[in-house]
Amino acid sequence: MQKSTPFLILLFLAVVASVLVCTVVGPAGIPYLGLAADESASIIIFSVRLPRVIAALLVGFGLAAAGVVMQGMFRNSMADPYLLGTSAGGALGASLAIIFLNGAFRWMLAFTGCIGATFLVYGISRQGGRMPVEQLLLTGIAVSMFLSAILSFLMYSAGKSLHQIFMWLMGGFWNISWTDVWIGLLIIPASLSLLLFSRELNIFSLGEEDAIHLGVDTELFKKMLLLVSSFITGLAVAIAGIIGFIGLITPHLMRLVVGPDHRVLLPASMMAGGILLVFSDTLARTVGNEVPVGVVTAFFGAPFFIFLLKRRYMR
Repeated sequence: MQKSTPFLILLFLAVVASVLVCTVVGPAGIPYLGLAADESASIIIFSVRLPRVIAALLVGFGLAAAGVVMQGMFRNSMADPYLLGTSAGGALGASLAIIFLNGAFRWMLAFTGCIGATFLVYGISRQGGRMPVEQLLLTGIAVSMFLSAILSFLMYSAGKSLHQIFMWLMGGFWNISWTDVWIGLLIIPASLSLLLFSRELNIFSLGEEDAIHLGVDTELFKKMLLLVSSFITGLAVAIAGIIGFIGLITPHLMRLVVGPDHRVLLPASMMAGGILLVFSDTLARTVGNEVPVGVVTAFFGAPFFIFLLKRRYMR
């Protein structure tokens, strides 16, 4: 772990630098952060860009942390935070708010939908007090498809709200305020709490049977990871909508750099995910007309996912 300390420090400095750089960069062309004398520039920086950059950083932290947990729990580098239907539940909740409440309480219903979908998957996949990983995965896929079917029906019936739902589903930070940032700050302690399970995640990577023989309460372990990672994913989805590939790409890349030790992998992935999403959002708002950040992450993430598949099959 000590060998990775310089790299973690470097990543932390990169996080700070990315916040400073991406706060300055934008279509308004503000050249420098020391701009208190210019009132309009100060408003742009402190009321628009800075909360947006910090929110992107926090969401990146959360998605990457949840991605590490999902990949560790399922022992599969292809797993991501949305594997258990959380994204479908969040999308359904947000769509209900947009259609029936004119967008009011959208983040709250999106978060409730994420958590509700997770508990539904957990309840269905339990077998006599146990929760087999394979059963959890298959149940998550089935629940996600069912919720997506309901969402499709709502979108078909949405009328004028369809465009708003569609934009939210692609993910973005258009209307971020400091209130969203305060809510998003909960992602940090929740993500760091996952470090308490680093030893168990390292053991669990050997296989569930070996983990049991080494004294790990695997059922309690899975419940706790499922609860915390769902809470984190729910917050991320509630703030920014569905943003793909951050929770898939960054854990895999960091695993190649720092290795499989979750004591290092988790904080490294969090910082890398935050950096990646901050720069993706900056690109989304500066290149031509603003596009959803989910489009940018998918544009780069999909080819990388194909690369992972090819690399896995070649093995």
